[in-house]
Amino acid sequence: MAYETITTEQRGSVTLITINRPDALNALNTTVERELGEALAAFDADDSQGCAVLTGSGDKAFAAGADIKEMVDKPSAEFFQEDFFSGWNEMTAKTRKPWIAAVNGFALGGGCEVAMMADFIIASENAKFGQPEIKLGVAPGMGGSQRLTRAVGKSKAMDLCLTGRMMDAEEAERAGLVARVVPHDQLMDEAMKAAEVIASMAPMAVKVNKELVDAAYETTLSQGMVHERRLFQILTATEDKKEGMKAFVEKRPPEWKGR
Repeated sequence: MAYETITTEQRGSVTLITINRPDALNALNTTVERELGEALAAFDADDSQGCAVLTGSGDKAFAAGADIKEMVDKPSAEFFQEDFFSGWNEMTAKTRKPWIAAVNGFALGGGCEVAMMADFIIASENAKFGQPEIKLGVAPGMGGSQRLTRAVGKSKAMDLCLTGRMMDAEEAERAGLVARVVPHDQLMDEAMKAAEVIASMAPMAVKVNKELVDAAYETTLSQGMVHERRLFQILTATEDKKEGMKAFVEKRPPEWKGR
């Protein structure tokens, strides 16, 4: 499918999605939202694809924020009537397979929020993260105050949201926002390697592991432990469980069937 604001490419079992608005530092608008949603839905529905990587075009920005030109003259009533930004959360909630954000530069405002929607972030040493909405007289609207607080804690989230400052990749990794920081010229290689490892795992187990970690943010510990046990028990009925354990005992690579 041809897109206006993104590009997609299948590399074996990994789908690479690139936000492609370099002249606007990959700023996010409603077209990006729609097309990214379509691309993630297509990836999720394709049995040949096991993991996706999302990045931004060029070397400067993953996504420098939401497109302010689209919002500056928009009446408040339209924001409410359209439930503006809601599509982003709906899009990611429907994606059962994992996807990685490969942050190559600025990830600010909406860009930081989209990166946090990923299952984890691999960042270039040049990456910068922040929620500078307060400088525009507003606040985060795509999960910045919520996901950021869950990722880095109240104090760090308050600092970023109230001052609008940026933090570099090293600070983001220390704070727990980023899983890995890699040299800039190795970012895509490292992100693709991680995605290929994920895509090589048993497909049902991948979905269950993603669901369980996500559930840890939404449940109490006791509820989460029950959920974890039940899904583990369900996986023991799969052909892939039998194959995985048999292959381990026989000291050979498993051959997954996805059932």
